[in-house]
Amino acid sequence: MTLTRKFRHLILAMIFASIANASFAEDRLKIVASFSILGDMVEQVVGEQADVTTIVGPDADAHVYQPSVADARAVADADIIFVNGLGFETWSDTLISESGTNASIHVATEGVMIVTIDGETDPHAWNSLLNGVIYVNNIAATLSEKMPAKADMIEANRAVYVDQLMALDTATKATLANLPANKRTVVTAHDAFGYLADAYGMTFLAPVGIDTEAEPSAQDLAILIDQLKADGAAALFVENITSPALVQQIADETGLTIGGRLFSDALSQSGGPATSYLAMFEHNLETLLTALKGN
Repeated sequence: MTLTRKFRHLILAMIFASIANASFAEDRLKIVASFSILGDMVEQVVGEQADVTTIVGPDADAHVYQPSVADARAVADADIIFVNGLGFETWSDTLISESGTNASIHVATEGVMIVTIDGETDPHAWNSLLNGVIYVNNIAATLSEKMPAKADMIEANRAVYVDQLMALDTATKATLANLPANKRTVVTAHDAFGYLADAYGMTFLAPVGIDTEAEPSAQDLAILIDQLKADGAAALFVENITSPALVQQIADETGLTIGGRLFSDALSQSGGPATSYLAMFEHNLETLLTALKGN
């Protein structure tokens, strides 16, 4: 075979390989998750077998998010869309309907025992680790149906992940069980921790309700401050998605200590302490315990 013919064969081989790779890329499912915590759960279950895009990214507030043109394109091209539901993504129905997507839509909170705060459904169900298990099982069931050839791998990933969540849940209950009654009431920026309170025997108070878009009235804020002065609380915490100004005001007027920053509705940026759902929960637990035991 001459050098020229060898070169031609090499070029043809490269072309066929490129076509095969392109075909493989086209066969990969495109998955969209509505926000960063849910996106991480999906990635833990599906691994490298699909392309996962998250709409509301790290340190961003899904309550007040305004979707972009790029978000609409991602949704339009998606094969599967996962949302939290429970009224969390107020923008998602419009984004999905106007994108013209043919994707199947799946609510990750299906089967969760709903917690209400002041008569409203609390959508922050991931703040109980046992609810996190429900999320993961729902995600895995959907992906196994949509990717039957990868079902064994998906089940293996699900089993490992669920074991990790269950172990952390057991450790969290054991650790928080040691807190005395006067260390179980804390204040956060908005009502995002109802499921954590319900699951682990804590009380969370907040000047803002479930939706961060709401603004507390002067009267409501004064009532909360008077309550804290009378009954006390163990610590105050700021959140990664909200301004610390309101919490600082409460600290100034009550003398309560700000115990750190909790991650409520979003993961942290790369390099931060909460780049995954598990890391977020571990960080929040450590932050709570450090402040409460220190006080």
